[in-house]
Amino acid sequence: MPEIDENGLKKQIASGELGGLFVVAGQEKYMVKRLARQLMKRAAGEAFPEFNDQAFTDESALDSIGDAAQALPFFSDRKCVSVADFDVETKNSQDLDKLYELWELSPESTTLVFWYPTLDFDAKRSAKWRKFLKQAQEQGTVVFCEHRSQQELLRFLAREAEKAGCVLSRPSGLKLLEYAGQDLTALRNELEKLCSYALGQGETEITGQMIEELVAKSMETTVFLMAKALVGGEYETAYSLLDALFYQREEPIAIVGALGASYLDMYRVRAALESGQTYEAAAQYGDYKGKDFRLRNAQRNGRGVSQQVLRESLHLLLDADLALKGSRLDQRIILDELVAKLLLAARRERV
Repeated sequence: MPEIDENGLKKQIASGELGGLFVVAGQEKYMVKRLARQLMKRAAGEAFPEFNDQAFTDESALDSIGDAAQALPFFSDRKCVSVADFDVETKNSQDLDKLYELWELSPESTTLVFWYPTLDFDAKRSAKWRKFLKQAQEQGTVVFCEHRSQQELLRFLAREAEKAGCVLSRPSGLKLLEYAGQDLTALRNELEKLCSYALGQGETEITGQMIEELVAKSMETTVFLMAKALVGGEYETAYSLLDALFYQREEPIAIVGALGASYLDMYRVRAALESGQTYEAAAQYGDYKGKDFRLRNAQRNGRGVSQQVLRESLHLLLDADLALKGSRLDQRIILDELVAKLLLAARRERV
């Protein structure tokens, strides 16, 4: 069977056509977990779950998985055997051949679900994963749950808020995305907290002020605000945000990496604008699905900053990254020096 999307799997779950093999994977772990659990629950049924709903992990023996798959359901028409985060890269060729034979020989009464609630993989860079997916498509159904676009996330948040009896406007939704990131699990947790607070105050609308006060800024958001301060020459703000990152015990290498991503966004947008295109054209040079707001922010923050300054800043960030990985200097000293150099580069531009 060809690869299907999430809606295709939802239709199969609703129809009850659940025999055979399913692989549920992708970047959006909330949907991977949600769909896989719906699939497993429907496939196992309610009769004798201790026999008809058998769960395994990557550490389970393939023989045990195979025995469970071959066993007939207990007083039921169907059973489910699930395996979480089965890591193909750690298996030898004999184990994988045994797995593919298991897929081929499993009875129709068994629904096999290989799902990936935490493990990510890149099939383009791994022959083992490519073969795994090819075999899975030949024997069953493969579903990838990818990151949502910004519009899809906004609609999702608005629906979830409405279910809870609240209203989330588009501007407030954008602020929530900016602060909490694009992970659906994190967004749902923050939205639940906001709805509880609003209803507790006798309100139904989730305001920007509530988000400002209640939603903890992700490391990426704090670094983005820091990049904005750096190109704007805001000395005190930049260092106070750096203090906050160290207080949160963020890894210095991760800070530099996120800071580099913000500067790279500005560089790409600046290149697109100077070539006569809109800022959206920069999306072709990176993975911005569900993160297109980054390009809009980069256009706003990088206004008036030349490509030369952005190139110089990226070189400074590379030097800092190498220093963190190979120098014996205190990491805080390296980052303090980086901030000073980035501020100086931006200041020369303004002068």
